[in-house]
Amino acid sequence: MSKNIEIEQRGPLSQEQLASVKKLFSEKGTFVEKKDRVLIDYSTFIPGEEIAGRTRDIRIRCTNGIPEIVIKLGAWGGAEARKELSFKGAPGNFDTLAQIFGALNLRKGILCVRKSEVYTYKGIEFALVEVPNHSMYFEAEILAESEATKDAAIAEIGSVCAELGLSIYSQADYFAYIDRLNKESNEVFEYANYTDGYFKKRFGI
Repeated sequence: MSKNIEIEQRGPLSQEQLASVKKLFSEKGTFVEKKDRVLIDYSTFIPGEEIAGRTRDIRIRCTNGIPEIVIKLGAWGGAEARKELSFKGAPGNFDTLAQIFGALNLRKGILCVRKSEVYTYKGIEFALVEVPNHSMYFEAEILAESEATKDAAIAEIGSVCAELGLSIYSQADYFAYIDRLNKESNEVFEYANYTDGYFKKRFGI
């Protein structure tokens, strides 16, 4: 059985914490990859989903040049256990995905740019995520076969984060952070204003 349930928690990162965990992960963990990502989150503008109430996370993203449709099922914020469905396309086709979603009447989303470094440490995948010119946060994730392991995985992540001196967002704090990002860093993508090749011209994707 494939592992497609994400057990995930997040928290803030100061520059001092970033330097400390990067040094530790480089010495005692395993570097996985760097990620340059552009994504459009459509759920924020779907009635009944939005930010705090969503149980479907519908987005398109491009990571290191690879476009992808991603749908995550389950409540989010705080400690999560969500099923991820994804489909990857060929490089250079992110504009096509935006057009497909526009044709499906998903015409408004939150446009985000993220840069991250990913490590594994004590069986947990840690992504150290930069919101350019704004802030940093981490994502700690364990993949599981079912939600039955959720509580144990959450406890494991919490224990390791405590060892690292990292705090984990409560659901309310995480939603407040997302709201702040939407106001201060992210952009609103309006398909009505889309022009052919926009993402290729702007981001090279």
